[in-house]
Amino acid sequence: MISEDFMTLVSGTGMATQKELKIIDVTHKKHPFAEFFLTALENFDENRFMHLMAEAHDYTLMKLNVSEIPIERLSMFQKRLVERYRVIPVNEVENKIILTSFDPLAKNQLKDISDLLDKTCEIVLCNISTWESLFNKVKISVKELVDTLEEVNTDEVEESEKQILDNITGDVVSLVNHILGDAYYRGASDIHIEPYEKKFRVRFRIDGTLFEISTPPKSLALAIISRFKIMSKLDISEKRLPQDGRMKLVMGGSPIDYRVSSIPTLFGEKVVLRLLDSTNLELDMTKLGFTAPQLKVFKDGIKKPFGMALVTGPTGSGKTTTLYSSLMELNIEGTNISTAEDPCEFNLEGINQVNVRKDIGLDFARALKSFLRQDPDIIMVGEIRDTEVGEMAVEAALTGHFVFSTLHTNDAPSTITRLLNLGIEPFLVTSSLSIVTAQRLCKRICEKCKEEVKDADKEFVSLGMHPTSAKKVKAYIGKGCHHCNETGYKGRVAIHEVLEMSRAIKELVLDGASSDEIKEMAIYEGMRTLRMSALIKVAQGVTTLEQAVLNSSAD
Repeated sequence: MISEDFMTLVSGTGMATQKELKIIDVTHKKHPFAEFFLTALENFDENRFMHLMAEAHDYTLMKLNVSEIPIERLSMFQKRLVERYRVIPVNEVENKIILTSFDPLAKNQLKDISDLLDKTCEIVLCNISTWESLFNKVKISVKELVDTLEEVNTDEVEESEKQILDNITGDVVSLVNHILGDAYYRGASDIHIEPYEKKFRVRFRIDGTLFEISTPPKSLALAIISRFKIMSKLDISEKRLPQDGRMKLVMGGSPIDYRVSSIPTLFGEKVVLRLLDSTNLELDMTKLGFTAPQLKVFKDGIKKPFGMALVTGPTGSGKTTTLYSSLMELNIEGTNISTAEDPCEFNLEGINQVNVRKDIGLDFARALKSFLRQDPDIIMVGEIRDTEVGEMAVEAALTGHFVFSTLHTNDAPSTITRLLNLGIEPFLVTSSLSIVTAQRLCKRICEKCKEEVKDADKEFVSLGMHPTSAKKVKAYIGKGCHHCNETGYKGRVAIHEVLEMSRAIKELVLDGASSDEIKEMAIYEGMRTLRMSALIKVAQGVTTLEQAVLNSSAD
């Protein structure tokens, strides 16, 4: 909401009328800073406005480079306090904190801010658009996240569950909420709740690695697990059998789905929650980690009128993201797309998604049969697990549909061998299969503690790189810092192996060639293997040699 005093300042410059200011204030009343929308006005010149304000109110006007200000500095002030005081910390010089604001009236609260931070503070001005960029980088604290947590109930809670819920203390509810908030804050992909004989622990998987986060009292184990089970609509009384469920929360204004699994262990039920945050779903194919030549081959392969594209790799290698990105690339008004998934991880607008439910007989095969009666153009089957689904997918690909699916194989050429082992005839494989992509996820080097590795050329040579090229390439590692939990890594990047079903490869398959022979021909025709793709990422300074070796087999 724009204050009357700030309205007076703006209207006094002649860059916006009182009517325009009122419209902005009313239209964007739910936004913490309606002033951000001033920059869209035709006559508003934010550079001139800030110069006038700095001169009139005795401020220093500072030009800030947003990308150079550490996120830790921006987040030293809780987001709710940033909204309240309209200032953001950007530097600290000789025990004085430098704050920036776009609002000249912020200095009226300078004493309160100094008392709050227990340090001398100085406020400088910056442009509104710069301050908006800074504000968007300020992280919400775990406590603030927990305060915003809302449970989205799709069903009424049964009376028996309600009685159990009433018996769970407020401390347990707060602890569970803190676990959920902390996991979201740290960017965890999974939460593990694990009971042992003498210990009860909580672990988060962050960038592919499990970290022990806390060890709540063992006496609270049953209550905490019960709380998670009730939130995810699991049977609270069933402790002998595995169960699967889902729950939905709103945290920090973002909707988050959780896929929940419980399994009985020796000392109680273990619960694992997978966080499915749609705001982090990357559906831009240019940002999936493909090299430019790989992306061209893959896009050409999936844009055929009929055929089959398979994405392979271990669990958690990003196959679903690649498939979703492919579907959204092809999702146009004149196309009918249907998917069978176990389970549906994200809701895709304009795509008909079906959750597989084995308990009622709705498996991949039955869903696929139904799809073929629904006039589809494109079909996605979550996974080819057996001969029946494999044969149906091939049949669909040969009858004018394009089929996407996944397999668990080590590399792209092995996918062809796997299909043959399922009992699918070689001539059907060569007629239906268009493109195969194998992928892995490598950990990204932390940019905050990145440093060059000396004498890395010998390691490059040992991994198959030509000695001349190896001497020109630099390798990096992360030393470990607070930003990356002392691991040296922050985030992950995909590496790919894209195999096009060329005429020569089809002939090899029909002649009964091994996967090694198929791989040799693919490399000869220009395919970059997982190892090659990983080494490119190393040469680009994105990942380490260790990760390249760990996530790719020798070629």
